[in-house]
Amino acid sequence: MHVKKGFISKPRPILHSSLISQFKTASVGMSAPFTLSLVLVGVLSLSACQPVKDDNAANKDQPNSEGVEFELLDSERTQTIEALAGVPMQQLASFDPQEIKQGGDTGISVTSSESYSKPSSNITASRKGSFFIGNAFFRQPWVIAPASTDSRDGLGALFNVAACQSCHVKDGRGHAPMTAEDDADSFLIRLAMPATTDEQRQQLKDSLIEKIAHPMYGGQLQDRGIQGVPAEARIAVQWTDKPVTFADGHIETLRAPTFNLTNPGYGALDDEMMISPRVALPMIGLGLLEQIPDADIKKQAASNHKNSNDIKGKFNWVMDPQTGKVALGRFGWKAGQTKLITQNQSAFNEDMGLTSNIRPHESCMPAQTACKNAITGADEQGNGKPAVEVNDEVAKFVEFYTRNLAVPHRRNAEDKLVLAGKKRFYDMGCQSCHTPRYQLPKTADDHLEQHGQVIYPYTDLLLHDMGDELADRTIAGKLPPKNWQVEFLANSYEWRTPALWGIGLAQTVDPQATFLHDGRARTLMEAVLWHGGEAKKQQQKVLMLDKQGRTELSAFLQSL
Repeated sequence: MHVKKGFISKPRPILHSSLISQFKTASVGMSAPFTLSLVLVGVLSLSACQPVKDDNAANKDQPNSEGVEFELLDSERTQTIEALAGVPMQQLASFDPQEIKQGGDTGISVTSSESYSKPSSNITASRKGSFFIGNAFFRQPWVIAPASTDSRDGLGALFNVAACQSCHVKDGRGHAPMTAEDDADSFLIRLAMPATTDEQRQQLKDSLIEKIAHPMYGGQLQDRGIQGVPAEARIAVQWTDKPVTFADGHIETLRAPTFNLTNPGYGALDDEMMISPRVALPMIGLGLLEQIPDADIKKQAASNHKNSNDIKGKFNWVMDPQTGKVALGRFGWKAGQTKLITQNQSAFNEDMGLTSNIRPHESCMPAQTACKNAITGADEQGNGKPAVEVNDEVAKFVEFYTRNLAVPHRRNAEDKLVLAGKKRFYDMGCQSCHTPRYQLPKTADDHLEQHGQVIYPYTDLLLHDMGDELADRTIAGKLPPKNWQVEFLANSYEWRTPALWGIGLAQTVDPQATFLHDGRARTLMEAVLWHGGEAKKQQQKVLMLDKQGRTELSAFLQSL
């Protein structure tokens, strides 16, 4: 359908001295406070940021955006995107100097392995201390209790990693194990069972529970345990080549994973148990995504269901463990978390075995007696220990840190090749899910850095059916029915649209970084070619591109 080119009108936290002194030593010998000394080699070669001189210079030799037809978008979805952006679609599809700062005034001009690890550029000096203390808790490993470091003890008894940074390497994305022998350090497996009673099905329908957990293995596989506590299982992966042929005869070889759980520590694994492999997501821009109003996300779901194409995104309703109420989900691969504070504390609990006031119980199933009897870093009765392992003060520092990791500026945004690729991106309708631009409100909270920013995350934060090939499967390798809920309202086929900002620097931050939820895509083009389901028409359009078209599209994605 060809659409008309319409226009739409237009406190400072207290830093306790005990915490500050505890982490002063963390910066000794480092070039900046609390930064890792890890040296990454073989990084992706990218050009540095180019300053915008003036409107005439910026538009010199760039492709003309007139003639972009947006064939796979109808008028309803177009109007919604324009309303959220505050500018017409033709302007979004062409060079926009404001888009260079895709994180608004919070963004940074860094193109090194530290591109994901800098604080919001508009953060004040009085608030920056909280960022670096949060960074220390995010970066430094927790230890097994009892330990002299009692502010960071209590790891396990079952866990995946000992530090947040172990999954989010330099605050970036993870990768799947390459072989059956590799450790899954930035990768995990979520588990779910089918509902078997009317009561369970109703609880799932009402989002009163996240999922039906396995009675022995729970809702997340924990592949490590402290001494005396068996790990739940080991994750093994096998890769199978899958060649895909473009219209001009070019062959791109994808790789399809098969995941297996070996050495189960707590009995047989049910054939009906669904396994959902997940790589760690990048940490940049999360505070900005948190500020997108619920109404803006709901509006997009409504416009998708009114339109005439195949895009039918939906939002997830999730139980907020902090309030005990159902709220709109926006974080995680299936939008299963509603805000950063609960996302962080769920990760502390499930990934590291740490308790907090939001997640006060150890991540042990009732039958895992060794886990339940293990020494912890807390005592619910307060007998000489804190009631939880991650206290509220630590949780707030980590929340502040994760809220203020800055989005790097775009590179080469006015380059002719990049702009040609941007036209192709829009012409193929990719913006139907990857909503480019939002105008954030000024709210009454203390999220000062994020207030009123104009941002370009390229996500609608909705769930979309991405087809059979990207769907989670049972442990027996079968596709489950689409009415089986695995994470609140999300089924095995549905994935939240990931934000694209900063994605061109992913392999500069960590050369091992991979793409899509299970890390199967080694390049951005591979990720595009795996799109199916609601995005099948866009994938078919990509397969019609010649070498020049592929180069242009890749250049645009790498510029983000």
